[in-house]
Amino acid sequence: MRLTVFGATGAIGRQLVRQASEAGHEVTAVVRDPARLPEGLAAADLHAVVRLDDAAAVRGAVAGRDAVLSGLGSRGRKADGVAERLTGQVLGAMEAEGVRRLLVVSAAPVGPEAADEPLLDRAMRRAIGAVLKDVYADLTLMEAALARSTTDWTSVRPPKLTDGPRTGVYRTVVGGTPRSGRSISRADVAHAMLALIDEPAALKQGVGIAY
Repeated sequence: MRLTVFGATGAIGRQLVRQASEAGHEVTAVVRDPARLPEGLAAADLHAVVRLDDAAAVRGAVAGRDAVLSGLGSRGRKADGVAERLTGQVLGAMEAEGVRRLLVVSAAPVGPEAADEPLLDRAMRRAIGAVLKDVYADLTLMEAALARSTTDWTSVRPPKLTDGPRTGVYRTVVGGTPRSGRSISRADVAHAMLALIDEPAALKQGVGIAY
């Protein structure tokens, strides 16, 4: 497949690039700062590198793609609307070029609580939500923009992210949240996003993911 990855210098974005390239896909990276690409990554794994602030190049990067994947979002507790704003740029480019399939990273607290969630897990989730309320508010607005768009979007909603290895073994719930899902590695988030590209049930849905 021909794939475009936004946020390719981020922790999940790098995983998306590497795993997609290993699987034989043609990958174009869209980044805010090309200097942050790991040494050798562009030559080894990428079809092309495009700056996010180059609107014409971004449109070219998504044109004719089979799918677009995004790891864009805040790098800290103060979101400043970054996920909504940058995802809006992605949506604008895709809609201008008639590209349909989009997968993005959101977060578990943006989705519904599991119906049978234990009280301890529910309390932890709400406490974390209070600490990162700006980030989750930004992601909620991002998901609202997805819902208004013409794209066939999927929002992947992980809980706490770790730097663990790719296992390929995790739980997913379309339209919901895995019970007592407390963590997942960034590598497995990327694995799930790539696996969901061709999953019809995930179209225009949030997908909870956790170990």
